[in-house]
Amino acid sequence: MEQVTALEHDRERLGRSSTAEKVADILRERIAEGFFTPGERLSEMEIGKALGVSRNTLREAFRLLSHERLLTHRLNRGVFVRVLSAEDVSDLYRVRRVIEGAAVRRATPEGLAALREALAEGDRAVRESRWRDVGTANLRFHQALAKMNGSKRLDDLMRQLLAELRLVFHVMIDPRLFHGPFVPRNKDLVALLEAGDYDRAERELDIYLDDAEAMLIEAFGRARAGGA
Repeated sequence: MEQVTALEHDRERLGRSSTAEKVADILRERIAEGFFTPGERLSEMEIGKALGVSRNTLREAFRLLSHERLLTHRLNRGVFVRVLSAEDVSDLYRVRRVIEGAAVRRATPEGLAALREALAEGDRAVRESRWRDVGTANLRFHQALAKMNGSKRLDDLMRQLLAELRLVFHVMIDPRLFHGPFVPRNKDLVALLEAGDYDRAERELDIYLDDAEAMLIEAFGRARAGGA
C-alpha cells in the first residue's frame, strides 16, 4: 500500500516526541500530495503502525484535521477523507484571491527564489510525466507565493487551504489536462514579479485563479451529471 510505505518513511520525522500536532502535520502534507483520496477511509491500525504512534495520539491528530475540514468522522464507521463540493471550490478560491493577491506586491529575493525552486520541481515532474507531482509542485508554488506576505498565520491558513484544494483536484479525470497549462503560467507570473510589474502580475493572477476555478466547477458539474 503506497500510503503506508510513505508514512513509514515519515516516522523518523516524529523523533521521540510524537505529538498529535506533528502527526497531523504529516497527514496534512500527505493529503496535499494526493496520497489520500476523497471518501477514503483511514485505518487507525495501519497508520498508527506505520508512524509508530499510539491510538490516542492518532485520534487527536484526526480530530485536529477534522477541524481543518480535511477529515470527517462517521458514527460507527470511522474516519474518512472529506469529499468537497463545488461550493467549497468557490469559497477556497475566494480566500486564495485575498491571500495571494496581497502577496504579489510583497515580492522578496527569498520569495522569488522559493518560487523558482517550485518551478524547477514542476518542470522535472512534467518531463517525467508525473502529473500528480506536477500538482504538488503547483501547490508549493502557491504556498511560496503566499509566504511573501510575511505572516506565519497566513502561512498556516494557506497550508490548510491547499490541502483542501488537493482534495478538489481529484475531480479532474485527466490531471495532465488540468495541471499542464498552468506550468507556463506560473513562469509568466514569476517573470512579472522579477520585473517589478506588480499591477500586471496581480491582474494575471486574478485571471489565472478565475480560470482554475472555472475548470474545477465545470468538472464538478460533469461529475454530478454523470452520477445523476
